[in-house]
Amino acid sequence: MPNDNEIVFDRDLDARGLNCPLPILRTKKTLNDMQSGEILRILATDPGSVRDFQAFSKQTGNELLEHSSDAGEFRFLLRKK
Repeated sequence: MPNDNEIVFDRDLDARGLNCPLPILRTKKTLNDMQSGEILRILATDPGSVRDFQAFSKQTGNELLEHSSDAGEFRFLLRKK
């Protein structure tokens, strides 16, 4: 059961173990199959992915709702424009 402050997501993408640019490429592919307004959760382990997803969000207009990291794992929530 999600916490009150936890955003509910529509799709999940596991990009752990992948290095740049694969997490972004997989994200683009997954977003293509989603409806506007749906939320995608991405899990990644590439430290560069934080910067990559911030840039991706600005360039594409998909909203980066939040990102966090825990023990070398990065979690991103993107809302499709």
